[in-house]
Amino acid sequence: MSAKRVIVTPYDKAWKTAFEEIKAEIESAIGDLIIGIEHVGSTSVEGLSAKPCIDIDVIIKDYSVFNAIVKELEKIGYIHKGDLGIKDREAFKCADKPHLQTHHLYVCPQYSEELRRHITFRDFLRSNAEAVKKYSLVKEKAAQLFPNDIDKYIEYKSPCIDELYKLCGLN
Repeated sequence: MSAKRVIVTPYDKAWKTAFEEIKAEIESAIGDLIIGIEHVGSTSVEGLSAKPCIDIDVIIKDYSVFNAIVKELEKIGYIHKGDLGIKDREAFKCADKPHLQTHHLYVCPQYSEELRRHITFRDFLRSNAEAVKKYSLVKEKAAQLFPNDIDKYIEYKSPCIDELYKLCGLN
């Protein structure tokens, strides 16, 4: 059993503001090296219940700028953690950023399948209120059933995600 506490809360419009604050800090450090910064994950979908952690994909043209990005992000408190087993998605952990909401930062080349998956799923949910309602209920129930086991939480909501992926063309 994992020790990570699972907390899912109703949608909070402050998540959008929190994303903008994080985005501004990142843009000031690496804006000239990147194509864009996308708010992805559940906190990016209005009305969707979520764990209160902002997921962010920083988009680069290709890996030619990656070493420079790692160096610049280190200067503002981000540590490169590798791809964590997902091709073309590099994870960064932030150290000591109490002025910003808890967040996950990923750097992806524009051709990344994981980036495409994040954007496709987000955009599908943003335009499908029924899917948002269904997914919210499943996430809330999963958090109630498995408040101390992130792995079981993920396992419980997987069939719903698979079903929604099929609806938006992701398999």
